[in-house]
Amino acid sequence: MCGIVGYIGFEDSKEILLKGLEKLEYRGYDSAGIAVLNENGVHVFKEKGRIADLRNAVDLGVTANTGIGHTRWATHGAPSKVNAHPHQSNSGRLTLVHNGVIENYDILKREYLQNVPLKSDTDTEVIVQLIELFVNDGLSVEEAFRKTLTLLHGSYALALLDEQNSETVFVAKNKSPLLVGLGFGFNVVASDAMAMLQVTDKYVELMDEEMVIVTKDEVTIQNLSGEVISREPYIAELDASDIEKGTYPHYMLKEIDEQPMVIRKIVQNYQDQNGQLVIEQDIVEAMNESDRIYIIAAGTSYHAGLVGKQFIERMAKIPVEVHISSEFGYNMPLLSEKPLFVFISQSGETADSRQVLVKVKDMGHKALTITNVPGSTLSREADFTLLLHAGPEIAVASTKAYTAQLAVLAILADVTAKSRVIDVDFDLVKELGIAANAIDMLCDSKEEFESIAREYLTVTRNAFFIGRGIDFYVGLEGALKLKEISYIQAEGFAGGELKHGTIALIEEGTPVIALATQESVNLSIRGNVKEVAARGANPCIISMDGLQTDEDRFVIPEVHGLLTPLISVIPLQLISYYAALHRDCDVDKPRNLAKSVTVE
Repeated sequence: MCGIVGYIGFEDSKEILLKGLEKLEYRGYDSAGIAVLNENGVHVFKEKGRIADLRNAVDLGVTANTGIGHTRWATHGAPSKVNAHPHQSNSGRLTLVHNGVIENYDILKREYLQNVPLKSDTDTEVIVQLIELFVNDGLSVEEAFRKTLTLLHGSYALALLDEQNSETVFVAKNKSPLLVGLGFGFNVVASDAMAMLQVTDKYVELMDEEMVIVTKDEVTIQNLSGEVISREPYIAELDASDIEKGTYPHYMLKEIDEQPMVIRKIVQNYQDQNGQLVIEQDIVEAMNESDRIYIIAAGTSYHAGLVGKQFIERMAKIPVEVHISSEFGYNMPLLSEKPLFVFISQSGETADSRQVLVKVKDMGHKALTITNVPGSTLSREADFTLLLHAGPEIAVASTKAYTAQLAVLAILADVTAKSRVIDVDFDLVKELGIAANAIDMLCDSKEEFESIAREYLTVTRNAFFIGRGIDFYVGLEGALKLKEISYIQAEGFAGGELKHGTIALIEEGTPVIALATQESVNLSIRGNVKEVAARGANPCIISMDGLQTDEDRFVIPEVHGLLTPLISVIPLQLISYYAALHRDCDVDKPRNLAKSVTVE
């Protein structure tokens, strides 16, 4: 959550910072601000709301070659102009932006800052006031910054300006993502490479507990003991067109439409020259050596993990448990003797998952990360990585990352099964191709899904999604999509559980979206639909070709039964999209949410 940018060089920094923040707005949009430094001092501009609001507040007459910026998802203190970053020390000399959470900020306030007045409710202001306190005690800004870092417990990505030194930006990182971008006569700082792709594609990764001195001509990385660290840069392989909406009204709609292409790209990237699916042999060996696989994830990735459990157990015959990362880290179950941990994360920066990864690595267990972002923290710290190859996903509500996760999990299960000489009764490459074609057909049916959204979800205050077996897991994802972008109270349930309490919530006209794609439970889920209809519900059945009846509202193309989640989720994504549009919601940036959840 939250996004940071910084620039030091020869150009006016304002527009570079603002454009960078626009690319990072998916990380948080409660408030935003920039600070630029020139011969007249530091000029701070910040506003509650979006980057567009910040643009209106920036004085175009101020020019400066050095600056930092921030877009915020609130943790400490309500969204407001006062709590917006950047934050300044009381003298105004020091100016700071921060992503992360300082767990001991209250202790630091009591121990060091009892006589220092604070203007905001944030943990961030404590950092900048501490640095100034140590400067006033006689330390240089660099020394004071380093001393402050040694006192901080928690996560941080920091960029600091000193009004008396326009030639330097001070940077530090721990647990929260941060990169330094390299240019000719300039350097930049960013939470994500896409933010500064406008000026450079050459970046240096920062590791935890590192401090960086950034000037326009040089980048010096140090550990907290002051020892200089050398690290080679890498080229960010991002296409600028991938992070633009083009002719689409919203990123979410663009990313829904990209899903067939993503699945085809995944197959291509995981095939050898003979057309056989392959993954690294070390990963296959780790799968086969394990006696149980523990999938750790959050949100949409957790729902993908539930489906992935079915893939791995049915195809590779290895037991799988799926756990919510924020719970697992603090309530770890009794583990098997030879566990393998699989972390699923679109961003690879999910803080809840990382705290589990740190613990299981300390216990000596192997870990595999499935992520969309090479070089991300979870990828870097795990033993193995499988990439999604989905391209940047900008909309907060995940769509193409979910189907990409399913495709990669299916490939992992298939390759593992074949290494164990287990017969998989279908050709996965062929079936994924059929699935991609089916998604193409569904994406061409947008008018039908808009009609369904209008009919069922325009005025309702709640909705239910039901299914059995693998359809239940897709229903969970459909409910999450609807609630996060339309603000309709939506819940997913196993069809058979309705009668154990939930059916009490059914009222006249309550929308119940039922999935019927599994032959083995087709009659059972239709019986559950009859039960809610008898209580006044307004059921909407989405079935698969070959299982449909006359009462079904929409029929998806037939695909292999195990791969139906790749297909059945598409109507739910589009229905949610149009429900949000009809209710005048911000589709790409729903309230209170952010894309990359980098705080626990």
